[in-house]
Amino acid sequence: MRSERDEQFHRFVVSRRSGLVRTATLLTAGDAHLAEDLVQSTLTKLYVAWPAFQRADNPDGYLRRVLVNALTDERRRWWRRREESMADVPDLPAAEQAAHGELADGLRAALRQLPPRMRAALVFRYFYDLDVADTADALGCSEGTVKSQTARALDRLRVVIGPSLSTAHS
Repeated sequence: MRSERDEQFHRFVVSRRSGLVRTATLLTAGDAHLAEDLVQSTLTKLYVAWPAFQRADNPDGYLRRVLVNALTDERRRWWRRREESMADVPDLPAAEQAAHGELADGLRAALRQLPPRMRAALVFRYFYDLDVADTADALGCSEGTVKSQTARALDRLRVVIGPSLSTAHS
């Protein structure tokens, strides 16, 4: 027998889970397994804090913040720091060698080279078209930090992607 809270949470999960997975996949630069872990962790935290979530002025912002905090927590785990990602195998071509049609893979590889908070700033600013204030709210930082993180992330992406980005669009 489910309580009213459980029913509300179930409806929320059914309606929002695919979007959460999509956002988590972007935040993890395409790591589907880590994205699933993040969504599970986010939903667990959200269930615990369900009354606070329902009272939130900006539920979407609240949800983004929980997701980014879950990503940050995940990156701090001691076993994660020792783990070597197989996605960064040295003999794979760098992002700048992506051919036309492989831009998504090249961009994903380039995003993977960014620290999680820089990646999150880019994802929220450019994939989800959030303004600086909403991005700052999601990341739990100031608007100035969002601007500087975004600028540095774009500079790093330009270096990683290099001239292939302009050739991919021509």
